[in-house]
Amino acid sequence: MSTPLSPEGAARRARARNPVGSHVPVAGGLARTGLAYAEQIGCEAVQVFVANPRGWATPPGSPEQDAAFRERCAAAGIPAYVHAPYLINFGSHTEATVEKSVASLRHSLRRGREIGALGVVVHTGSATGGRARETALAQVRERLRPLLDELTHDDDPWLLLEPTAGQGASLCALAEDLGPYFDALDRHPRLGVCLDTCHAFAAGHDLAAPGGTKALLDELVEVTGEGRLKLIHANDSKDVVGAHKDRHAPIGAGHIGAEPFAELFAHPATSGVPLVIETPGGPEGHAADVARLKGLRAP
Repeated sequence: MSTPLSPEGAARRARARNPVGSHVPVAGGLARTGLAYAEQIGCEAVQVFVANPRGWATPPGSPEQDAAFRERCAAAGIPAYVHAPYLINFGSHTEATVEKSVASLRHSLRRGREIGALGVVVHTGSATGGRARETALAQVRERLRPLLDELTHDDDPWLLLEPTAGQGASLCALAEDLGPYFDALDRHPRLGVCLDTCHAFAAGHDLAAPGGTKALLDELVEVTGEGRLKLIHANDSKDVVGAHKDRHAPIGAGHIGAEPFAELFAHPATSGVPLVIETPGGPEGHAADVARLKGLRAP
């Protein structure tokens, strides 16, 4: 007969199964600003930008801040992730955009390794210019697949595909869309998924319906395979299911509600997967969302 865990032991086990954290600001230094903010709001996991998310610049970073960030995250057991710039689109019909996307994502992957990040999140993009999805996916294969082959170091991050809310000619919004995308990239062993709850809800997965969260996660595993889900962006939605609008709300304050987030913690597919918020609000709001998720996490 096993001995019941103490409250402290239960809390440690819950954190180990699902660290909860936030995207954090880093202007002023990854460690100096980012980790100070993370500590202030109670983070157990962090996500950062390593470049302007709305630009193409590829800054080198600060070796001193990189080392401090990496070492402090390791010492505190805080998993870290990088979010690549929003402009990246490997399905674009514009060659200049595709070339810049290659350079930008290569930069994010390199910087991810330098700061000890476990994964780099990139949006799955869209088929612009009125082109067929198959044509855009062929281009994804041609231009993105080689970047995956460059991940040869033991400490290279995973490349985490983040489906969108389904706006425009999105290449990947519903869980089923990940199948062709994964196939285009030969289901590479360093390829994973970042699930954004607001995006999934906006795309049409009704997480708020009875069994809706379980159904989404079951389908995600069926389509991509076990162990591919590596990160969850935990965001409520300001809009109704299927609205195709990417507008985040605080946890429990939107149309998804709090209970589906509790269900996320209980599903086998989320074991070991961190949840980070990208919700509106400053430090007080972010601290409240982090605390809310911790309260929903089963001990």
